[in-house]
Amino acid sequence: MKTYGLIGEKLGHSFSKNFFEEKFKRSGILNTSYLNFELDHINELIGLLNTKSISGLNVTIPYKESVIPYLNALSKEAKAIGAVNTIVFKSGKLIGHNTDHIGFKNSIKPFLENTMDRALILGSGGASKAVVYALESIGLDCLVVSRTPKKDELSYKDINEFVLKHHLLIVNTTPLGTAPNINECPKIPYACITEKHLVVDLIYNPSESLFLKKAKAQKAAILNGQSMLIHQAEEAWSLWDS
Repeated sequence: MKTYGLIGEKLGHSFSKNFFEEKFKRSGILNTSYLNFELDHINELIGLLNTKSISGLNVTIPYKESVIPYLNALSKEAKAIGAVNTIVFKSGKLIGHNTDHIGFKNSIKPFLENTMDRALILGSGGASKAVVYALESIGLDCLVVSRTPKKDELSYKDINEFVLKHHLLIVNTTPLGTAPNINECPKIPYACITEKHLVVDLIYNPSESLFLKKAKAQKAAILNGQSMLIHQAEEAWSLWDS
């Protein structure tokens, strides 16, 4: 029996378990399971690996960055991004990869307009880093917004009509609005969003977050995180199954 799984803090609404169980069933992949492993702290990973025989792991909030010291090596992309969402077990070593950037790039490409040369990225965690890497790889400039901004980043109070006018792509990489907390959303001046904007939320549950609803009310095009998740999960499987 091969076991794959997802590590994170709260996984009750996880996409991955259902996706992979359906994939295994649909593809006739036998003797293979996918489990959720909720960890209160990333250091519990050591105990998990000592007690379970695992063939590969996905990593989600809040451990995409803090998992790195527990790994033996990183792929070139994971090292550049500074975040890991997939762990490959190879020759007794844990190799960190990032498939989020591939998932995001593949999901957003069909919706990008030529006018969208700058992106406003809400959040500065592991998912944000993957989004920035993906967008910069296709030639967009990214401006990150954070609750604790570093150099060259904005705080939420800095977002105004001028900022939004010059960033026609807006991406929420924070967990704000994820079920069950569906009445939450990033604090930005939604009235300044227009029909020229593409507004993306990495959240997929609910399918239309409050963030997206507010943008839709301003006639913006919207996209949730479902297609990104499917693309990144397929890429993770290709790494495990290679």
